[in-house]
Amino acid sequence: MLNQSPPAALSSPAALRNREPILEVLRAALPASGLVLHVAEGTGEHAAWFAAGLPDLTFQPTDPDPTARASIEAWREASGLPNLLAPLPLDAVAPQTWPVSRADAVVCINMVHISPWAATEGLMAGAGRVLPAGGLLYLYGPYLEAEVETAPSNLAFDQSLKSRDPAWGLRDLAEVKALAASHGLAFTRRVEMPANNLSVLFRKR
Repeated sequence: MLNQSPPAALSSPAALRNREPILEVLRAALPASGLVLHVAEGTGEHAAWFAAGLPDLTFQPTDPDPTARASIEAWREASGLPNLLAPLPLDAVAPQTWPVSRADAVVCINMVHISPWAATEGLMAGAGRVLPAGGLLYLYGPYLEAEVETAPSNLAFDQSLKSRDPAWGLRDLAEVKALAASHGLAFTRRVEMPANNLSVLFRKR
């Protein structure tokens, strides 16, 4: 596994911190083989790390940003992993345009709070369309929960996000679950993660 950024690749300190805890959850939840569609991959570090750790799965990273896709490709080339495909453009807001018609799992990390709500609506619609029965939708990030006190750092982060774009911000997990259910995605598991983040898992009914 690569531990240093290759030339022309972007790197995220958060991705370096959370990639192994996320991999542990994915290892227990993903199927033994199949295609994993990674929505809003970002730098490419997660896809390279997961593909190295789960060699029997094929990973299809996507991102709407050409700069991000260039970084993903740099990580892919440096890794030399046969199960990591070249990045594709994908706009979560427009699931009817997604370049993948079927996937055994959909992974989306740190997008829901750093995008308009329409992106989450599109993500749920797209996942509901491409996943088979029992297929996994995996989300990672911070959420608001009525029954759980929000960490001060998450409250500050929420305000910071909204100051950058009023359409951004931490989402109410109950609303995310309800939206998922409307697209045939049943909530199955909540896992507390480092730095007050959550792994939230859904299965296609």
